[in-house]
Amino acid sequence: MMNTVFMLHHLSTFPEFTSATAEIASRIVGSVAVKTLPEVIEGLKTWVMGILAAVATLFMVIGGLRYMAAAGDPAQVEQAKGSFKAALVGYALAVMAPVILKIMQDIIGA
Repeated sequence: MMNTVFMLHHLSTFPEFTSATAEIASRIVGSVAVKTLPEVIEGLKTWVMGILAAVATLFMVIGGLRYMAAAGDPAQVEQAKGSFKAALVGYALAVMAPVILKIMQDIIGA
């Protein structure tokens, strides 16, 4: 893609290629979505929250299954509790993701 744009730029120095080059370049640039930094950060926030919530839910399910399968074994119960704690940390991070990204956005100055 970059090579194509670079080649089109060099072809535009010849008058006979100028109109064709402009048309092709507008098609290439028009197909690429250019986003501002705040839009990128907003998209990241959505993805990070979703991924963290999904992983936390997975740990919650694993903890529940371990707890049910423990059958009173103290070591297995402790492993299940560890999974529950990891799930709670994951949910906390998912809730805090917008705040963390807003702080990063303020630091960057976007």
